[in-house]
Amino acid sequence: MTGTVVVVGSSIGGVRTAQALRSEGFDGRVVLVGADATAPYDKPPLSKQFLSGDWDEARVGLLASEEADRLGIELRLGVAAGRLDVAARQVILADGTALDYDSVVVATGASARPSPWRPRSGVHVIRTLEDSRRLRTALGSEGPVVVVGGGFIGAEVAGTARALGHEVTVVDPLPTPIGRVVGPEVGRYFSELHHRHGVQTRFGTGVEAVDGEAGNLQVRLTDGSLLDAATVVVGIGAVPNDGWLADSGVPIDNGVLCDQYSRAVDAPDVYAIGDVARWFHPGHREHMRVEHWTNAVEQGACAAHNIAHPEDLRPYRPVEYVWSDQYDWKIQIVGRPTVGTRFEIVGDLAGDKPRAAVLYTDETSRLRGAVTVNWPKALVTSRRAVTDGASFDDTLAKISAVAARPAPADPAARSA
Repeated sequence: MTGTVVVVGSSIGGVRTAQALRSEGFDGRVVLVGADATAPYDKPPLSKQFLSGDWDEARVGLLASEEADRLGIELRLGVAAGRLDVAARQVILADGTALDYDSVVVATGASARPSPWRPRSGVHVIRTLEDSRRLRTALGSEGPVVVVGGGFIGAEVAGTARALGHEVTVVDPLPTPIGRVVGPEVGRYFSELHHRHGVQTRFGTGVEAVDGEAGNLQVRLTDGSLLDAATVVVGIGAVPNDGWLADSGVPIDNGVLCDQYSRAVDAPDVYAIGDVARWFHPGHREHMRVEHWTNAVEQGACAAHNIAHPEDLRPYRPVEYVWSDQYDWKIQIVGRPTVGTRFEIVGDLAGDKPRAAVLYTDETSRLRGAVTVNWPKALVTSRRAVTDGASFDDTLAKISAVAARPAPADPAARSA
């Protein structure tokens, strides 16, 4: 377990890969490269706790220099990777430095899809710590906020801005928020969630233009109506950061194409993980790219194992999982609700104290995915069922039985 591993990308996937190499017993050289000069930090709080001002920069940190020293992880921060030379086994940094490697892990993640609307100022995306700093400063001033995009990031920013006292409107061309994930019928409950917290929505309507400047913006919608805004936040997806690999010979197709072991196709010393990777999932028989925190962590651990133990390669077969905190809802999604052809709701998504699970199945009659709200036990049951390939009916019966029990008197027991 000697040699050099260069990990390119200093966000959660890259950091967890470097740490996992050590826990797997790799005692060679580990170099962690990051374009961001800031010490590695976690990104989920950037649209919530850090954006609101509840957390400071120290609290979102992932790897302090002291821990990196203790683990023997060399940090090369503030300089991007410019090119990958597969034949020479080198990562060429933007400053011209060449890093030799025995294995390289591409963990460069994704960037926020740029806003197609470019007024003089006042339009924000949120993906980096600096993005969140700028938006936090903007939200410190008065005035309405328009959020373009009703997905997870947009909903979280909307909830944070509303909690800070702003009038907020969410705009999305889809008829319901996160409809691509949960389906339009369940998506209506997420629309109602916005409304209950005083957030206006314009779903089923797109944005044609944004004009003006910060503090005095006008958003023109496709139905001809106008929205005034002091700040506009655009959350319309992400683009994998694979451009630096364009001349490397590594196959790129909406991310780095990998085999089931997270190795780049035809380049077995090159691994890719997280948002930038499209790996082959044997169970689904397709290449997948998943933009979720948990995926980056788990895939990084798998790649680290395969680098440290090439005689014992493990395929990466995750059970997909993502969470989102929106207002008073803890939303957790497991499996693939998008492939479901029918669903059942257990519990209540409309009451004052919502607690529910939405279970999805298809022609296989297996549980294919689940969305839970404020119900950890249902999430655990659903995740185990998806992992085991359990039947939809059996899982529905188990969760329905739990829902039928009287609410526990002890507040400490309410996690059930």
